[in-house]
This record gives sequence, structure tokens and C-alpha cells, in this order.
Amino acid sequence: MTYKYEILAQLNKFKGKDRNRMHVPGHKNAGDFKAQFPVAPIDLTELSITDDLSCPTGAIKKAQEDIASIIGAKKAYITTDGSSSGVLAMLYVAAALGNKVIVPRNSHKSVFNGCKLLNIEPVIVQGAEVDGVLTPPPPELIQTLIVNDVNIAGMIIASPDYYGNIAPLDKYAEVLKKYDRLLFVDGAHGAHLCLTADKAGYAGKYADMWVDGAHKTLPVLTQGAVVAVNNEKLITRVEDALSVFRTTSPSFPVMASVEYGYKYFLNNPKLLTRAQTAVNELKAELKGVTFYPSQDATKLAVDFKPLGVSPYLAQAYLEKKGIYPEMNDGRYLLFYISPSTDPRHVAELKSALLSVCGAKKMKNTYKDVPPVPTAERTYSFLYAYRQKYEWVPLKSAVGRMCADNAGITPPCLPVVIAGEIVSEQAVQALTKANSTFGVVNGHVKVVKK
Repeated sequence: MTYKYEILAQLNKFKGKDRNRMHVPGHKNAGDFKAQFPVAPIDLTELSITDDLSCPTGAIKKAQEDIASIIGAKKAYITTDGSSSGVLAMLYVAAALGNKVIVPRNSHKSVFNGCKLLNIEPVIVQGAEVDGVLTPPPPELIQTLIVNDVNIAGMIIASPDYYGNIAPLDKYAEVLKKYDRLLFVDGAHGAHLCLTADKAGYAGKYADMWVDGAHKTLPVLTQGAVVAVNNEKLITRVEDALSVFRTTSPSFPVMASVEYGYKYFLNNPKLLTRAQTAVNELKAELKGVTFYPSQDATKLAVDFKPLGVSPYLAQAYLEKKGIYPEMNDGRYLLFYISPSTDPRHVAELKSALLSVCGAKKMKNTYKDVPPVPTAERTYSFLYAYRQKYEWVPLKSAVGRMCADNAGITPPCLPVVIAGEIVSEQAVQALTKANSTFGVVNGHVKVVKK
């Protein structure tokens, strides 16, 4: 079956028809803007010749129906506001069912932002640490929590995570369904999993509601995502949530690219195999390189600790070669591969990594990063967030209760969470990080004494 690109076809059909643009956007497809931004001719708004994302009846409606069919959802909704808008929508749905949600400690900052906004108490859980990375919590812990607290609406979890850990969604779903609770999945990094033959590890096989960050792993413009539902009882609430959190001025090029991203690889299935083969060959030929044991083949996290090489020096070398990794956490360099990745670029990465491994000047340059912080929780997240606070230098924050989350970006995960006592480990991690959130001029918020 060959899929038609409904939205893109509609935009191209009428491209140039509105020669006299008396509508937004303000660039008017004119002048230097048109020359500098080739997408300008199809950067339209809700017109009689396009459609309306908030109440689609034409191309957008058909595109969303097609996407739902592809990913195995009862309903699918395009959003041009990134995965974060989908996370907020999921928490909005949860808030109608209970005032608590189970949240793994290494959840994205948008989850905690949603909890603040919607007055939800995150019941924070933590999985085991494997090679410096937190893994998903055990299903047995989830069952213990929901059995003992009727106010928990369900669980929200990122799967796969940045490092390619895929949560045991089947087991979570079994436990949550047994006790009439909901499973919400932040699939920001897993949209591509729906394209595999059996959709192994894909959120849509198990979740009541989930979000695909399509732009992260599919050929989609940045901020293109999909919110999807399999529990039909939630649809009315989901649509209400989207009316709250989704923009009323969505980008038509981004919308068109979301539909394109899901359909392109189904129209060109050989590209999936090509990318997988290139990754397998890279791993087979880099015998001296240790990779994090990812369950998602598109996440290549090179462990520089066994190599004794500074990942910062390695990153600088790679970038001189024009190779830019997704993330450097001080131990791993993370490379994102997608079906769009040309095998030649995978071969270039392999060659560059071999050069790094053989560079004498990089030997014995690795320095241990602070371990994954563990923290004492004395008060709830919402309690701490609502208290009077003061900004104090990081070193002075040790032993104080944190009043707001502070963490490292990317991957936008908290190192210390509101309600936790700031540890020396947390301070070291935040001090050494190149880019942070919740830290301003070396100061963090703590509950005022």
C-alpha cells in the first residue's frame, strides 16, 4: 500500500493561489523572507483551501485517521508544540481521575511542570542504576504503590529513554489495568518503534494514552508530534486537553511533515533495513568500543569510561570532523540514528571513533562523573514548591530542602527535585554540568528557613 501525503498535497495544490495574502502570517510569502525561507509558500493559516487542526474536516482529518491506523491507535492528534504539549495533555487527563501520578525520578522536566500546573503530586519512584544510568522501576513497586493509595490516577513514564531503555510496558499495563488505573507513556524518543513489524516496545501496544515525539526519530520538522489514545473513555477529556495546551496557530509545514514522517518509511521500507544494517555493522567492527546496552537500536551511547578517554575531547574531535552527537553526559556520547541516516554517515562515525580510540593524546584523560544522585525526601513535591524560598549558592544548598527542580539539559532531567534534601552529589553534578535548568548564576531555590 502506498500512502498519500494528504496535508502536503493540499498545501501544494493551492500553493500560490493566494497571490494577495490578506491573512497571517506576516511574512506574506514575499521579499527577502521568501528567498531565505523556501518553506514560505506553504506556510499558511486556516483558510477555506487548507483545513483547521482544531476541528478538521478535510486533509488534516484524513491524515490523523491514517496516522491512527499506522500506529494502532483509536485516535491520533497532530500537535506542532512538541512532546511537551502531549505530556501536559496526559497529565490534564490524569488530574480528572486522581490527584497523584506515579512518576519515575528520571522523567522529563515537562512532567514536573505539568504537576505544578495541574496541582498533581508526583509519587516519585526510582529504578536500579545500570552503568551510570537509571533504569525503569520494577512493576512490583508500581503495584505496591497503587494498592496502598486510591488517589493515584496512574503512571506516566518515558519509554524509550535517552539511552534506549525500554520500560516493561506490558507488565505495567497489566498491573494498572487490574486496579483500574491508567498508563500514560511519554514516547518522545520512540515514534520510530511503530514502524517495526511487530511494533516491539512501542508505547501504543500498551498505553491508554501516549505521545510520539515524531520529530526526534522520523523525518519531521522540529516540534512535530502526535498525541494518541487507545482508551476510548478518555477521548472527550483528551480533546479538551488539546484545546487547552495546543496552539491555535499551528504550523502547516510542521503538520504536513508529521504525516509525511509516518508514511514515508512505509512507502520506502528498504530504508528501515538499510539503517539497521549500518548500525549492526558499526557495532561489529568497533570491537574495542563499549556501548550502553540499549534496547533501541537507534540509540548509540558510546561509553568512554572503559576507553579512558574524555568524552569532551572526543566530542571536540568529532565536531571538527562535522559529526555532532545528540548529548554528552560526561561519560557517554549519545548518537541518534534514524531510518533517514545515510550509511555513509554511519561509516564516517565509525572511522572517527576508531581515530579517537587510537589517539595517544586522549589516553588517560577520562574523569569520573558524579554518581546518579540519591536524595532524602522529607516533604512532598507540591509542599516544597509552594513554600517561601530563597536563592542560595550551590555549595550552601547542601542539606537544605530544594524548592524547585534543578537539572541538566539535555536531557532535561532533574538532578534534585522539589521536596528533596540537596546532596553533595547533586551539587557536584550541577556544578560540573555545561547546561542546566533551575540554576541561575550558580544559585538554586531552597525552602526558606
